[in-house]
Amino acid sequence: MKKLILTALVTLASAAAFAGKTIPEGSYKIDGAHSKIGFEIPHLVIATVEGRFTSFDGAITIDKKLDKSKANLNIDIASIDTANKDRDDHLKSPDFFDVAKNPKMTFVTKKVVGSAENLKLVGDLTLKGVTKEVTLDVKYLGDVNDPFGNHKVAFSATGKINRKDFGLTWSKAVEAGPVVGDDVTLIIKIEANKPIEKKG
Repeated sequence: MKKLILTALVTLASAAAFAGKTIPEGSYKIDGAHSKIGFEIPHLVIATVEGRFTSFDGAITIDKKLDKSKANLNIDIASIDTANKDRDDHLKSPDFFDVAKNPKMTFVTKKVVGSAENLKLVGDLTLKGVTKEVTLDVKYLGDVNDPFGNHKVAFSATGKINRKDFGLTWSKAVEAGPVVGDDVTLIIKIEANKPIEKKG
């Protein structure tokens, strides 16, 4: 019982410490070496396939008025990695992304809603020549100075899209249902940095 009470107190103290926290202003560059752009999609109805894009860049600008903040992300679709070369080659083909004609996927913010504790990022996702509005649920994870002269901020974000909305319509059916599901869960973890201003 004492352990349970202690755990509850620690949780409440952490929440209180975070409450009202603000995200440091400034322009940050996404650190590709410490960030992840991933996804998950149903496979054969009963399971899922996970993947990621290993090449991307982008920037985040945090404004004093949080709703004026903005972000952009550029993803090289040819960098897709689902840990299976044959599957990755198929995903790059005209059946899916058609990388030869559509090498990039982009996201650009239109609106930021909420506070540091509870953010929604609304923006345009462009994929395979189609642009659709997408909403991401964002969590601000904190900020810190690294040993190399950078100020770091970190965020995690999740969202869902329907692949068919972007012309990714390939499908085959098995007894249980479609081989590939339609709803794609986006899983994004971002670490971004800006140089620390030297005083004097």
